[in-house]
Amino acid sequence: MVREILVWPHPTLKLKAQPVATVDDSTRALVKDLFDSMYAADGVGLAAPQIGVLKNVIVVDTTPRQPDAKPLAMVNPEILSYEGKIDYKEGCLSIPGEAEDVERAAVVTVRFLDEHGAEHTLRCEGLLAIAVQHETDHLKGTMFVDHISSLKRELIRKRMKKLQAAQEAEKKEAAAEARKARAGGAEAR
Repeated sequence: MVREILVWPHPTLKLKAQPVATVDDSTRALVKDLFDSMYAADGVGLAAPQIGVLKNVIVVDTTPRQPDAKPLAMVNPEILSYEGKIDYKEGCLSIPGEAEDVERAAVVTVRFLDEHGAEHTLRCEGLLAIAVQHETDHLKGTMFVDHISSLKRELIRKRMKKLQAAQEAEKKEAAAEARKARAGGAEAR
């Protein structure tokens, strides 16, 4: 099921996610919703807090830019090591239309459980390494804008506030139209 992706500075995005105690059917349903929501928004990664679920679960799929990669669900991911440095222009599904250069490790090794509860350790390079770092940041309540200058962050915050206000206005207008349509349908009976 495609879920609404929270837009920063939504307060939930600043909260820390909790570890998943047991990988079960509810975890697998969350993974499916994360993939569905990520693909619907044309993203390469999504963390559970971005859809309002404070669980340590992320999904990444860098196959469009890394054909040898595969879609990954990571439960309780933990980055074990960081190597090298790379600057990468990052965007975020919770900060639509914005992208800034962020310094990240060029290579990371991550330990995680898959959606069946099996433990894996994976060495990630390139876009996959960046995506894993970006998404695990979300689990700690950190956004990519926390890695840029305060001036740039504040300008982006103002644009996101305007976007949120426009989205709320659209929702209210759609709800009013739906009420009007229901009322008109009731009168016709």
